[in-house]
Amino acid sequence: MSKNIIITGTSRGIGFELVKLFSKAGHRVLALSRNEQPIFELGLPNVTTFPFDLSNPLDYKRVETFLDLKFKKVDILINNAGMLLNKPFEETTIADFEQVYKTNVFGVSEMIRKCLPFMNNKSHVVTISSMGGVQGSMKFPGLAAYSSSKGAVVTLTELLAEEYKVNGPSFNVLALGAVQTEMLEEAFPGYQAPITALEMAEYIFDFSLTGNKYYNGKMLQVSNSTP
Repeated sequence: MSKNIIITGTSRGIGFELVKLFSKAGHRVLALSRNEQPIFELGLPNVTTFPFDLSNPLDYKRVETFLDLKFKKVDILINNAGMLLNKPFEETTIADFEQVYKTNVFGVSEMIRKCLPFMNNKSHVVTISSMGGVQGSMKFPGLAAYSSSKGAVVTLTELLAEEYKVNGPSFNVLALGAVQTEMLEEAFPGYQAPITALEMAEYIFDFSLTGNKYYNGKMLQVSNSTP
């Protein structure tokens, strides 16, 4: 049965691959990214895309209008967009923290808030976090803003699952290990991750469709490294 899917951060990497997977499976997709061209140029059936910035309040209005007029309901929201900053802590300014949190925390929160009126108890919110945001995991220098923001959405997910457990959607968060994406290459030039963007997208695709049968308010570690 065809579902209505919203995915953020779709211009490249995991988000780009997710749009193709959902379209191929016959689902309707709203693909949101600051750069809509890569998805637009694919010309995929049942896919709508327009430029969207998680830190711009006016862009959320456009999403609301689209949901009112077209989708009417949202089955799956995948909060995939993220900003990765690799910078020594002593050089990381308040402005740096604000920029990272605007995308990785406030943007996730607002996207969920705008979609909630269109969701029901069968809907599923999947937020993409990072192993760097998991308490007790191995940490990397230079990622104070990024990893702490990814820890924030883990707690946010747990809180929302509790608040909406009666009539609302399920909320789960996937803490990903290293994935070979453009974002990773920009932050850590030359680093080779063990998982491709497509391989991770296939896992997220399956989880978003079925994971809410088994999980709610859970953080799942999607990483083959230790610890």
